[in-house]
Amino acid sequence: MTSSANPALSQWSLDREIVMSRVIDAPRDLVFEAWSDPKHLPQWFGPKGFKVETFEIDVRVGGVWRFNMIGPDGTVYPNRMRFRRIERPSLMEMDHGLDQDDDPGMFRFTVTFAEQSNGKTVLMMRQLASSAEQRDGMIGFGAVEYGYQTLDKLAAYVAGMKR
Repeated sequence: MTSSANPALSQWSLDREIVMSRVIDAPRDLVFEAWSDPKHLPQWFGPKGFKVETFEIDVRVGGVWRFNMIGPDGTVYPNRMRFRRIERPSLMEMDHGLDQDDDPGMFRFTVTFAEQSNGKTVLMMRQLASSAEQRDGMIGFGAVEYGYQTLDKLAAYVAGMKR
């Protein structure tokens, strides 16, 4: 496990987290593949109408994904994600923020994949901010709405993978 420059992210706290979940009509292995395979991840990641431009992607513990999210209006949002833990096919943990070193707005991002007996996957996304104020700012910016739009895109993408 790699260390984070922000010590607040090493202790989980409910007043600093955002939690989203979704049932995806696909087997867990397939959903995990969409999250962990560099050829799939940039194809669906991000809110509705956003495109991803990847500069570097290395999906392994300690690896980095550097990318721009480009909004429907053309606004460019530089992003960096560092992969902290990957436990195939049940968990991924990343630090996510701006594409800069020592980003004060970086947050911890944990995704779990639980298999249901009917072949569907329960995906839970947990985001941990370094302060309650940062969490409130993320919610105010639209983190929950954008998170669910991202999960909608994932579900649609995985449905296409199943064919």
